[in-house]
Amino acid sequence: MSERKEKVANYIKELTAEFLGRENNKTSLITVTSANCSPDLKRATIFITVFPTDKEKEALEFAKRKRPELREFLKKNMTTKNIPFIDIAIDLGEKHRQKIDELLRNG
Repeated sequence: MSERKEKVANYIKELTAEFLGRENNKTSLITVTSANCSPDLKRATIFITVFPTDKEKEALEFAKRKRPELREFLKKNMTTKNIPFIDIAIDLGEKHRQKIDELLRNG
């Protein structure tokens, strides 16, 4: 990953975490775990985890509904001329890691 792409992805991750922290209705905890940008920086995928996990579907729908407002928030706070189109997904890698941890603990 290029340094610029990585910087943009990290900045989007931080700003999204701040935005979702403010907008969240507090019925679940949404954590932004990572962000990926396409090579042309026109698209970004933000990966989240949700606690409790039974609220995952509602939290993902909430986050996706908030994308237009998130994009406005990014426009105000980012210095890049192009703001990528945002997609939001559940971080399955983190989910698998937690499952492995649980299995190891309960061995």
